[in-house]
Amino acid sequence: MNYESPFTTRYGSPEMRGVWSEVAKRRAWRRVWVAVAQAQAAAGLVSAEAVDDLRAHQLDIDLQRAAEIEAEVSHDLQAELRVYAEQCPLGGPILHWGMTSADVQDNADIVRQRAALGLLLRRLREVLLPLADQIESTADTVVLGYTHLQPAEPTTLGYRLSTYAQDLLGCYDRLARTRAALRGKGIRGPVGTSATFVEMLAESDVTPDMLEATVLEALGIEAHPVASQTYPRLQDYRLLAGLAELAAALHKFALDVRLMQSPGIGQAYEPFGEQQVGSSAMPFKRNPILAEKICSLARLVLAGAGVAWENAASTLLERSLDDSANRRSTIPEAFLTCDEMLLAAEKIVTGLEVDAPAAAEQLQALGPLVATERLLTALVRAGADRQAMHERLRRHTRGALERSRPGGPNPLPDRIASDTAILHFLQPARVRSLLDASTYVGQAPARARQMAAAVRERFGAG
Repeated sequence: MNYESPFTTRYGSPEMRGVWSEVAKRRAWRRVWVAVAQAQAAAGLVSAEAVDDLRAHQLDIDLQRAAEIEAEVSHDLQAELRVYAEQCPLGGPILHWGMTSADVQDNADIVRQRAALGLLLRRLREVLLPLADQIESTADTVVLGYTHLQPAEPTTLGYRLSTYAQDLLGCYDRLARTRAALRGKGIRGPVGTSATFVEMLAESDVTPDMLEATVLEALGIEAHPVASQTYPRLQDYRLLAGLAELAAALHKFALDVRLMQSPGIGQAYEPFGEQQVGSSAMPFKRNPILAEKICSLARLVLAGAGVAWENAASTLLERSLDDSANRRSTIPEAFLTCDEMLLAAEKIVTGLEVDAPAAAEQLQALGPLVATERLLTALVRAGADRQAMHERLRRHTRGALERSRPGGPNPLPDRIASDTAILHFLQPARVRSLLDASTYVGQAPARARQMAAAVRERFGAG
């Protein structure tokens, strides 16, 4: 049996695979050929009957016949051109007149890239709106914060989720701008000078620019003002860099889910099906496979951006072909990878399981430690020497982290509330109140709700 890519059946949606399928690619090529023939007919260069013939067979892709011809000519676009010409006795003779391969491929690529970006933007919306719901529902759920993977001041789960929403909303806006900025090569021949079309249209009232504009309008795209044989490959890098930015945001989210699901933290979990198997060896396992898949796939997108950089930087003069082979893989697979990651992220967000009791137990055990900065602020406000109190509290808390375990009261409040140097500035009850970390979340709930509202407003779902 032949090798089959994981993207053929495992990763990516049927819709995204459809965009990048071989049939869709060849239909996009034929769409360009038809658009050019229509423009040439409007200029009086070819007959309407020839164009009608091309339109009639525009969707008749024959992969087997194309493969037979490509085996002889070693050129996939030329093979498709011959298949199309064979199918069209009237239109075949004028197919590809004045054009080079990139006139077809590069413009067709932009049509498909725009379609793929439109699908990703829809997927992002489908992640962000339920994420806004989760932010709203957990805006007041107090959890222990972590810096350097060590316990830190408390936050709320909704505020933490807001950081992911903020990142993804930024990615949405960047990809929307990227989609709007995509430009094709135009219809300009082998080195982009339109020399063939200047001579072709010499006796016509139609200029090369007018013919090209007609073609681009039919395709629904615009062209770069300057292009050589291809559109500038720096555009591919910008595209892949935007997808890599999305991959980074999703990786951050997924990595945090993996950490939150770990027994040491245990604040939230990705969904786990009733019949789902976590391990073939250990029946108890509940591995965060969705989050791990996101982290794994995200690395591929970053690698693709590096390849696109090399392509852009290494283009020689008007064109070299060393970008062609890798673009067949890097661009489609970057889209398929992002599509799969967003589908996994949506499952995590919509099915996120919050373990509020575990978070509260953890906060009870470690809360007094992480609230000492709050106490320090109050002591300074009461007139204490900040540096002296910092040292005093540091000594009280030294080793307390190791002795604090979930399931029982933390002895730290009693110890600090009996320190006469501290009691000189604050009463014991006040000390204990300040060491209650569950009320020490500042603006987190309010800012979380603001982010949820911003997401809904962005998509008209307020």
